[in-house]
Amino acid sequence: MSDSNLEQAAELIASADGLLICAGAGMGVDSGLPDFRGDEGFWRAYPPYARVGMRFEELADPIHFIDDPRLAWGFYGHRLHLYRDTVPHDGFRLLRDWAANKELGAMVFTSNVDGAFQKAGFAEDLVVECHGSIHHLQCQRDCPDIWSADPFDIEVDESTMRATGALPSCDCDDPARPNILMFGDYGWREERTQAQMNRLTEWRRLSQRRPIAVLELGAGTAVPTVRRQAEFASAATGSLIRINVREPEVRHGWGVPLQLGALEALTALDELL
Repeated sequence: MSDSNLEQAAELIASADGLLICAGAGMGVDSGLPDFRGDEGFWRAYPPYARVGMRFEELADPIHFIDDPRLAWGFYGHRLHLYRDTVPHDGFRLLRDWAANKELGAMVFTSNVDGAFQKAGFAEDLVVECHGSIHHLQCQRDCPDIWSADPFDIEVDESTMRATGALPSCDCDDPARPNILMFGDYGWREERTQAQMNRLTEWRRLSQRRPIAVLELGAGTAVPTVRRQAEFASAATGSLIRINVREPEVRHGWGVPLQLGALEALTALDELL
């Protein structure tokens, strides 16, 4: 990566009237969150699952909330505690500061379920969580409600990674589960995320023909939802800035690749800005 890439990216940000921030799992690594890339990365973060050979994709399956809810809540309860305790890195502040100086501000599109952008000071109505949020719950069965997980504290035995205390339930007394899109998930209630997506669509409509810089941060190709959103949003203008340590390549030459971690790239860009 050359200095000219950083300079070009800084020019795109400086000349933009608004920012679309598209963030994948790599955005959280600099906050100290574990890197689940590959089975080995996941098992380093969760040794009990390595002992039984369970992969991330196997645990992130909604069937466990029916067949073995203590296994399911052991995994998601531990992650809920982890995300509650994590302090977003300084890159989030830099993005918020840049947005504050833009006429159109910023919108966030993220596959992360950790709520880090809201925790870092982004308003709730500026964030689209395309895979849902661990900080919200839904009924395991038929109730349409989606509600906050804040009142719940899941007790987890970290030697077995199984939940040991009371498990969350709906007002109808049926079991609850996180409002997260899991693998092979036909029960996820998408109403909250769809409302967020509607706000993004309206923001993009209002910002048509205005210069928008698209910053993609830590979004890989394994689950390409965020990359596709960033590419779609920037296709007409070539305004894509792709920040990715492992997969920085930009197709067709209509964007700027930065082979850096999120915090390192944002700090370098802020110095130029």
